[in-house]
Amino acid sequence: MKPILYYLCLGLLLGSCGSRVDSPLEKPAESASSSLDSAVIAKRALPGVKMITIDGGFQVFTRKMGEGPIKVLLLHGGPAMTHEYMECFDDFFPEAGIEYYQYDQLGSYYSDQPQDSALWDLDRFVEEVEQVRQAWGLDSTNFYILGNSWGGLLGIEYALKYQHNLKGLIVANMVASIPRYAEYNAVLRSAMRPGLLDTLAVYEAAEDYHNPEYQELVFNEYYTKHLCRLDPWPDPVLRSLEHINQTVYELMQGPSEFKVGGRLLHWDRWEDLSKITVPTLMVGAKYDTMDPKQMEAMAKEVVNGTYLYCPNGSHLAMWDDQQIFMDGVIQFINETSK
Repeated sequence: MKPILYYLCLGLLLGSCGSRVDSPLEKPAESASSSLDSAVIAKRALPGVKMITIDGGFQVFTRKMGEGPIKVLLLHGGPAMTHEYMECFDDFFPEAGIEYYQYDQLGSYYSDQPQDSALWDLDRFVEEVEQVRQAWGLDSTNFYILGNSWGGLLGIEYALKYQHNLKGLIVANMVASIPRYAEYNAVLRSAMRPGLLDTLAVYEAAEDYHNPEYQELVFNEYYTKHLCRLDPWPDPVLRSLEHINQTVYELMQGPSEFKVGGRLLHWDRWEDLSKITVPTLMVGAKYDTMDPKQMEAMAKEVVNGTYLYCPNGSHLAMWDDQQIFMDGVIQFINETSK
């Protein structure tokens, strides 16, 4: 996912809704004035939490949810978002008998946030996921990865190295090539009204990506159409935006939705998809920032692929086409876990 600074603050103004789209939360989103330390301490004290020490001595937040023979590790987007926007699974996986794990990757809000820029490396993130798997005792008889956006990229990388530990893989809303993503992003951008494109170009030429006017235009004209189409945005999504580690995000992704320029700039695994042999579900959505036709093609590139299309969804189809997304994911897990 591709959040921007202005909307970390805007979240508290937009209202809230619950994990299941049709049921509002009883409590409002946590105040932005709350102490980071107290919020983290409170979350880490919840039942089911295991703080896992990874190489380097850093700790990452994980939390076991539900009980069941199938175990799903959720990989959030960003990089450096949080597990919070994936809380929607709380309303679907337990009643389906699926055990799953919330997880904040290193650098994210509820995990340690070291300042060493050398840590934000794709290979290191893959090894971190493997250490989380080992800590929970998951294996090829029961272990699924479900990654959204950057989490899907990370899931592909994990499978290419460690698929012998996987029962199955779910890649939601992430194409296997950043250059292809950038090309489709340009297609979506070209559909915007000409006056808007001219205004965006002025800010981008000045590299003024954090200007509130620029960010507001991107949000109103792009995010609400292609990132999440609900109005208002769900409270867990807003909390995830509020808690993003912007430094890590920009280092890996780049300064803007329209300016991919971080360490992932040249990432491309399209030609390696055929090496993935475990059952794999690719999830695409009509309004996504990722081309749904490419997601469908990816399902044909892997050895044992399935495609799920969300006709009303965007980048967060788990929210704005929730029933189709959840039904399809659960069906895939049930069919491939036999």
